[in-house]
Amino acid sequence: MLAEAGRVRRGDLRLPVIAGGAWLVAIVATGLGADGAVVLAGVLAVGAAAALAAAVVAAVLASRRERAADVAAGSLGTARRTSLPARRFVGGLASAALVLAAVTLGAGALAATTASLAERHRLPPQLAVIADSESTARWTLETSGAVSEGRVAVQVRSVEQRDARIHLDTTAVLFARDLDAVPRGTPLAVTARATSTEPGDDAAVLLFARGSPEVLGAPAGGDELLDGLRAGFRESAARMPGDGGRLLPGLAIGDTAELDPGLDEAMKVASLTHLTAVSGANCAVVVALVFGLLGLLGASRLLRVIGSGIALLGFVALVTPEPSVVRAAVMAGIVLLSLALGRPVRGLPVLGAAVLLLVVAQPALARSYGFVLSVLATAGLLVLAPPLARRLARWMPRSLALAVAVPLAAQLLCQPVLILLQPELPLYGVPANLLTEPAAPIATVLGLIACLVLPFAPPLGDLLCALAWVPSAWIAAIARFAASLPAASLPWLPGTIGAIAVAVAIVVVLVAVLGRGRLRSAAAGLAVLALVLATAGVGGAALAARAGRPADWSVALCDVGQGDATVLRSAGSVALVDTGPDPELLDHCLADLGVDRLQLLVLTHYDLDHVGGADAVIGRVDRVLVGPSDGADADRLDARLRDAGAEVDQVERGERGGLGDLAWEVLWPPERGVEPGNGASVTLSVRPVDGAAGLSALLLGDLGEVAQARMSGVAHPGRYDVVKVAHHGSADQDPDVYARIRARVGLIGVGENDYGHPTSELLGTLADAGTLPLRSDQTGLVLLAGSGDHLRVWTQRAPPDD
Repeated sequence: MLAEAGRVRRGDLRLPVIAGGAWLVAIVATGLGADGAVVLAGVLAVGAAAALAAAVVAAVLASRRERAADVAAGSLGTARRTSLPARRFVGGLASAALVLAAVTLGAGALAATTASLAERHRLPPQLAVIADSESTARWTLETSGAVSEGRVAVQVRSVEQRDARIHLDTTAVLFARDLDAVPRGTPLAVTARATSTEPGDDAAVLLFARGSPEVLGAPAGGDELLDGLRAGFRESAARMPGDGGRLLPGLAIGDTAELDPGLDEAMKVASLTHLTAVSGANCAVVVALVFGLLGLLGASRLLRVIGSGIALLGFVALVTPEPSVVRAAVMAGIVLLSLALGRPVRGLPVLGAAVLLLVVAQPALARSYGFVLSVLATAGLLVLAPPLARRLARWMPRSLALAVAVPLAAQLLCQPVLILLQPELPLYGVPANLLTEPAAPIATVLGLIACLVLPFAPPLGDLLCALAWVPSAWIAAIARFAASLPAASLPWLPGTIGAIAVAVAIVVVLVAVLGRGRLRSAAAGLAVLALVLATAGVGGAALAARAGRPADWSVALCDVGQGDATVLRSAGSVALVDTGPDPELLDHCLADLGVDRLQLLVLTHYDLDHVGGADAVIGRVDRVLVGPSDGADADRLDARLRDAGAEVDQVERGERGGLGDLAWEVLWPPERGVEPGNGASVTLSVRPVDGAAGLSALLLGDLGEVAQARMSGVAHPGRYDVVKVAHHGSADQDPDVYARIRARVGLIGVGENDYGHPTSELLGTLADAGTLPLRSDQTGLVLLAGSGDHLRVWTQRAPPDD
């Protein structure tokens, strides 16, 4: 398909146009709710009928004009006849455009209808009542994802409240601290509080467990078998050293559970995260291997197609049907069907058909970043890679030109969307992809075979895993190296404006490279001018940002991903509250702040996103405050800190101390009555001593709604300048606490996540309290300076306009 893709035919564009229209409608319809989507479907259906009627009328009128013209031409001679083909062409083109518009509107109406039906199924009225009231009920669930940091995606089977049981079949996310890792498909029972989500969200409700979930049994046969395969492969890969072992499950089966935050960040900076998101390349490898193997065995074309289809379904089940996997699998299925029927295969129509089928069958996919990036990357390979390769072949060998064109084309089409996720331009993305391209399929194939072989022949599986480790380690090394280079990622305008700006820049550059004549010359001039302006803008912005940093900052929120790390500074003394999940990210932040030693370290509780970065500060701390231990891992961390010279104290409400010109007090946990974990987070109140300048701050750890209410009831906190928002902005909050403290700024330590953090409910609570939210995923590093009414805010990146 790639070889034919550079020569796009007009007929190839029909399905992509129809699919694009349906996709746009699905994006809108999923956000309107069930009733709004029905109205939209009706409007589009009327429009489709009108366009079709107009096409029929245009065809009839064109036919009558043609007959009249034929009569007139017979009397006026050949000169008149020569104009007839042009008229027929124009008339036929108008009719075809109207028919295409009618079909596109009809497809949109269908997508809006299925979006309405999906929303009604996702959130039936009985469940909506429970979620809207945020009441507690008894839930019967079945896990549909992997347990990660106390969170798991589940299918809701039933809910029981006030002796009434409702049977359901919808999706949710369960938050439960005491939930151990269980296989997908495990049935659970739990008492939990439900909160609603936005229309079109993957999860109908968020469930916050009250107590420990109860495992009701083992998964049904298929789920247990597949989870066993994944677990066996993870264990074998974990025995491999370094980054290569941690990355291998992601390359082979899309399992990134063992990927540490530092390597994950390096993969993002190097534009290599697509290698751990199973997609078209992985599906193509599986289908090609099975198809070729069956061909060597002498199987007929039909048998090869059937065998490849079965292998594809098994592969999708093994790696789980993520959006990019589903897109790739549907495209592969269409290709196999075309081969079985003996029909020609062309890339753009196949992509258009896959997108159309998916947004109609599963409208929620339309808003998935994974799906969007997967489609755009594939479109880039089909449309841009061949002409780029032909252009590059003028200066380099053809094979090298194609190798460069493939990642470049995908990067160009995906970059506007990536700007919405992270407003940075990866400078070394194309070279990093070029260096890792040969290694990725080797790691994928060997890792996948090892995954399947391990249950039956462990020594052979371990050998294959060791062989797959070599290309995996190479990819990880390239990612680390690329991320460590100077200016590995350049800052860019955030939000929609940034996405539009980079899209316009890409179009100008493509016209300059691929265009012809005067248009190409004009675009080349614009591209040079844009490059100069962008270089000046980026450099100027960086200098301005550095120059504008307040030297007298007293509170800093580090950007450590999905985790907390807050720095307090006063009169030469420095305290750190939590360490985030990754030592490298924390070390980078402390170095940027010029912090070498800490007089005080507060570990609010022992979840990984709060203590995972502790290695960066062990041996650099004078005193450590900790909450109640939650097990052997917590005790070992305390011992390591103590052995490195720190004084480690378990604290409770009423503990007091000083930090420069600041006085701190522990408001929570109490001496007894709370279990270790989120609800026992060390909650720190910090205020300037009498007459001293500085900012007051309340740091809430991961306290949930109930714990916040209890803390407020016994500590009676007053107003504060700054609040460190609890639990990364989850919905489990007590609005009365935020209304009571009326902080001017709310710091939210949050990174890329599937939890919905920070939630719209929390942001609404802050807005009601008059608190400005500053979230590290959007702003990067945050510095606060001044005191009282003269509080000054500096952010590494400008937050997007809402």
